Amino acid sequence: MDRRKFIKNSALASSLFFVPNFVKAFENVATNQLGYKRLVIVQLAGGNDGLNTIIPHNNDLYYNARPQLAITKDIIKLNDDLGFHPSLDPLRSLFDNGELSIINNVGYPNPVRSHFRSMDIWQTASGSGEYLQSGWIGRYLDQHGEKPYNAMEMDEQLSLAMKGEYFNGIATNDYKVLYNTAKDPYFKNVLSHYNDAHLSEHNLGYLYQTMIEAKSSANYIFENTNVKSSSEDYPQNNFAKQLKNVAQFINSGLDTKVFYTSLGGFDTHANQNKKQTQLLSQYAKSVSAFVNDLKQNNAFENTLILTFSEFGRRVKQNAANGTDHGSANNVFIIGKNLKQAGFYNNLASLSDLDDNGDLKYSVDFRSIYSTILKNWMNVSAKGIIPKEQKSLKFI
Repeated sequence: MDRRKFIKNSALASSLFFVPNFVKAFENVATNQLGYKRLVIVQLAGGNDGLNTIIPHNNDLYYNARPQLAITKDIIKLNDDLGFHPSLDPLRSLFDNGELSIINNVGYPNPVRSHFRSMDIWQTASGSGEYLQSGWIGRYLDQHGEKPYNAMEMDEQLSLAMKGEYFNGIATNDYKVLYNTAKDPYFKNVLSHYNDAHLSEHNLGYLYQTMIEAKSSANYIFENTNVKSSSEDYPQNNFAKQLKNVAQFINSGLDTKVFYTSLGGFDTHANQNKKQTQLLSQYAKSVSAFVNDLKQNNAFENTLILTFSEFGRRVKQNAANGTDHGSANNVFIIGKNLKQAGFYNNLASLSDLDDNGDLKYSVDFRSIYSTILKNWMNVSAKGIIPKEQKSLKFI
C-alpha cells in the first residue's frame, strides 16, 4: 500500500494515539512561505436562513411568503431594500465602516439539499456530482504548507475542508490539552521506537514521523501562545471561545494562516424565529468581540473573515413556522480594506424562483474561494479549486 492510501485508510493514522487528526507528508510538498495574511473561516452549520438574515424589508413577496415568520420589527435598514436581522446589530459598525461585504445569491449548479453532501461540496469545492476526498484548504496546504499548524480548526475533529492529499491541518479546541497529551508517557514510549531499523522505509515508520510532527506542533503552539492572552470581553458561549482562541493565536504571532471555526444549530424546520434570533446574536456578538480584539492588537488589517452556510432555506415558510432546506444563500466577508463593501450584489428575485421555490444562485461559491486565494493569500487557485472560476472584486 502506498503512503497516501495508508494515511487515508489507517485507523491508527487518523487517531494519532489520541492526538487530533493531522498529517504531514515529506515528499511532493512545496516549502514556500505562506505569507503573513490570515484567513478565518466561520461555518454556520445546519443551513442558516439567509432571507431572515438579510431581509428584503420593502418587498411584499417576502411578507406574503412568510406571514408568521417574516421579520417585521426592529429591522436594521441598511438601504431602501435590504436590512439586518435585529440580532446582527453588533455588526452594524462594520457595515458602516466599510469592513463588511455581503455577497447575495451564493450557490452552485444543481444544488443538493442534504446537509452532509452539501457541506462536503462547500468544503471540497467540488461540483454537485463530483466526489472529492480532499478539501480546498487541505489542497492549499499540499502546495504551500510547511507545518500542520499552518492551518488550525477549533474542534476535536478535523473537517474535510482541512484535509489534503498529502498534508492536513491540525484540530484542537484546547491547545493546553493537546500539549499535555503529547507529553503523555505512553505517547513518548511509542515514539521511542522510531529509530528502529525496520521502520525506516515502511508505512509504520511514516506514521511515526507523523506522530513526531504532532508532538512538535503541540510544543510550538503551547510555547508561543502561552505568552499572549486576550483582554477582550467575549460572550460566554462555545463559538465565542473558538474565536477567542483564534485571536490569541493570531495576537501571539503563531505561524498559522487559516483558522476554521463553526457555529451549529441552524436547521430550523420548526419555530425558527426564536432559535435563529439566539444563534445570530451569538454569531454577531462573538464576531464583534473578535474584531475588536484584533484591532486592539493591530492584527485586523491582515485578517480576512469568511462566513458561509451549506445552503439557504426555502422562501415560503412551512406549517411549523420554520423553513425547509433551500439553495442559494448570503456570504459575509469581513476585512479592513475591502474593494467593495456593503452589498456586493442585489438579492435574487423573489418572483422568479427555481422549481423548488428557492432563490436562484448567481455567484458560484468557488469564485469566492478563488478570489481569496488569488487576491488575499497571494497564491494561484490552480490545483486547489478544481474548476477555474472568475475572480470577484470584494478584495
